Amino acid sequence: MRNRGPQPNDPQLFAPKHFPALTAATDDLCWLLGRGYGVDSALQLVGNRYRLNKRQRMAVGRVSAGAEEIAARKSREVELADIAGRGVAIDGFNLLILLESAYGGGLLLHARDGTYRDLAGVHGTYKHVRHTEPALLLVGEALRPAASVKWYFDQPVSNSGRLKTLLRKLAESHGFDWDVELAYNPDKELIALTDEVVLVSSDSWILDDGGAWCNLGRTLLEREGVGWVAKF
Repeated sequence: MRNRGPQPNDPQLFAPKHFPALTAATDDLCWLLGRGYGVDSALQLVGNRYRLNKRQRMAVGRVSAGAEEIAARKSREVELADIAGRGVAIDGFNLLILLESAYGGGLLLHARDGTYRDLAGVHGTYKHVRHTEPALLLVGEALRPAASVKWYFDQPVSNSGRLKTLLRKLAESHGFDWDVELAYNPDKELIALTDEVVLVSSDSWILDDGGAWCNLGRTLLEREGVGWVAKF
């Protein structure tokens, strides 16, 4: 069974020699975003200035945010230790692919808001990898103190139904209090939840427009000592 590992050129594109340019580009992009510039035009500007290729530009875009956005996100952050007795709602593919990428040796990005993000993503089809079940079990054990846990997955993504079946089997065999929903727009449903429910995601839109959230992906990976993390 395959891994969700790094792209062949990632070790070269994100080698330490490129960090000065990547850091400067991120600084500039954050500054521009904080002053109301559109992300696409601003990213093109800094990408051209620092001669970044497409994947490097994508990484800079993933880690950047304006200062006010970062402060607002951090003000709503809930530590894993503080979720006991609260409901938790998980941005399913966002968290799962991050953990799968980390265990598969894929590149992780330490974003300016403190989250970890990946460059893998789902493009219409989800493929089970050998780290899928270990990642799900890691989440399940970490969230046992929660009052309830609900996973949200994108219904239009191929194989999401099979993944839902897998989660139900794991929940039954390990005693996890899990519910799983396949939604056409899970981001919108997560954002609509009240602060009584803690969101688990590193998606910028959810962190900006949603309520309380937990930086679970980074917390688990730091605890496990797993992941190739680039910070710039």
